[in-house]
Amino acid sequence: MGMLVNVVVADPEDAGAIIESPKPIEEEWKGFESRGLDQAKFAMLHALLTGELFDEAMSDCGPVYAASEEGPWLMKLPDETVQQLARLDEDALDRVGEELAATEEFEADGWPSDAVMGFVTDLADLAGVARAQGRAMFVWMAADA
Repeated sequence: MGMLVNVVVADPEDAGAIIESPKPIEEEWKGFESRGLDQAKFAMLHALLTGELFDEAMSDCGPVYAASEEGPWLMKLPDETVQQLARLDEDALDRVGEELAATEEFEADGWPSDAVMGFVTDLADLAGVARAQGRAMFVWMAADA
């Protein structure tokens, strides 16, 4: 079973409302929707951007709230990841996308390089918005029926 993911920019105090939302991007939060992403993929990106070990990154990217055992789940992207994404130029984003596409987390799920590059670019664009507004980035995940 895959995951439906909404990545949104919001104030930290909105976390409870985001987790209760059936689809956050259709409400008041700016963001994008994707499928096939999970905690491990966000953790690998965090590890690439920060130099942390993957296990540490998994801990940093853990869910902060679950509506129930069956989900949906909400995690807050680490501030350091948001800051790094927001300041990367196009060449650096390309390098990060290429490195991420070559990881086991993305290769095992058959992600094409261009899809990974699009994901990284979308995240970086949203990180720029979050940073400019002084807000956080949240990842809402639900089982994709």
